[in-house]
Amino acid sequence: MKVLKFGGTSVGSADRMKNVAKIIGSEGGNIVVLSAMSGTTNALIGISEAITAGKRDEALSLISELENKYAGVIEALYDSEDYRAQAREAVGASFVLLRTFPGDKEIVAQGELMSTRLFTLYLHSIGVNAALLPALDYMRIDENGEPDLKAISEKLAVVIDNAGKAPIYITQGFICRNACGEIDNLKRGGSDYSASLIGAAVGADEIEIWTDIDGMHNNDPRFVEHTAPVKHLHFEEAAELAYFGAKILHPTCILPAREANIPVRLLNTMEPAARGTLIDNHLDDNGIKAVAAKDNITAIKIKSGRMLLAYGFLRKVFEIFETYRTPIDMIVTSEVGVSVTIDDCSNLQPIVTDLEKLGSVTVDTDMVIICIAGDLEWQHKGFEASVLDALRDIPVRMISYGGSNYNISVLVKACDKVKALNLLSSHLFNRN
Repeated sequence: MKVLKFGGTSVGSADRMKNVAKIIGSEGGNIVVLSAMSGTTNALIGISEAITAGKRDEALSLISELENKYAGVIEALYDSEDYRAQAREAVGASFVLLRTFPGDKEIVAQGELMSTRLFTLYLHSIGVNAALLPALDYMRIDENGEPDLKAISEKLAVVIDNAGKAPIYITQGFICRNACGEIDNLKRGGSDYSASLIGAAVGADEIEIWTDIDGMHNNDPRFVEHTAPVKHLHFEEAAELAYFGAKILHPTCILPAREANIPVRLLNTMEPAARGTLIDNHLDDNGIKAVAAKDNITAIKIKSGRMLLAYGFLRKVFEIFETYRTPIDMIVTSEVGVSVTIDDCSNLQPIVTDLEKLGSVTVDTDMVIICIAGDLEWQHKGFEASVLDALRDIPVRMISYGGSNYNISVLVKACDKVKALNLLSSHLFNRN
């Protein structure tokens, strides 16, 4: 059995849904995980925000606008009026609910519920026996907001058994129930997480993540020309790239699949024959494989003579970030200073105020972390020199190496990002 996840752009129109139906075929007993149609989640968030702000007329207008969009999709997706009527009834239930102004999590959940209802009906209309597995019946998070894999496995087995044998199972990504039984979600990018959790729960042979690009590229194609998909990545390499800006894959998707030793393959719905990227626990000795960049970074430097030959200083620094629940991305230290980076500046001012009790503090905003990922064991020679040589004309604020065998991170100004990415690409990947 495989688990196949299709993102919002892959099911973003009637034609895209028809293309997905061709990709999955009609055999294999596979589980297909769908996101909401592209644009729907943002529209639903807008509806939720209007309701919260007490703008009822605006909310109703936005609901009608979204309903009209789906009416157009239904008209284009089905050939028979009978199936169009069934589809209107299926999504109509969501729009009736939206007009009761429910809670925000329930509002946002309607996107995945509507896309899976429409797609399952479409498969039925072309003669494919598909069964719908309601994610709200099995996907669970605990009181800490973390997936409860034991509960997911047990409940999913029951849901599949109740659905009966079918060539194709369709289910929702992203949405779940929390420890109180309320409708909740796995946050942004959660459909990748759903696919990985489902794959681990059923012991899948492989998890396929279908998007609109042919695998994880060796650099960002939005800023760099002539990038190429990476054929193979270790889970750790993929996790580094995903965390530091490779948008094709959500960072948390890696964890359940890696722990269950299930390969993940990244594929392109627009080019189904393309090889894509295979991610698994096999490490090949190919050195540097890819580059990614994470925007909106702030660097904080704390300098104090009290660090010299002292202990406990770093603990005090970390406790301040823990107090304000602010994760640290990079850290470098010297005898009298420590520099860290954060991407959440919501508590920057109180953090700086508390840090100033320990020493002088310098803050640099509008920074970018560039991650260079691959098999970078310290015994291997030359890759650090190659990275620094490529960036010899770029001012580098911080360098982090040694915390991972799979990543060198450098911090540069946002204005130098595109130049740095292109220099790294030409120096590391495009040399004759």
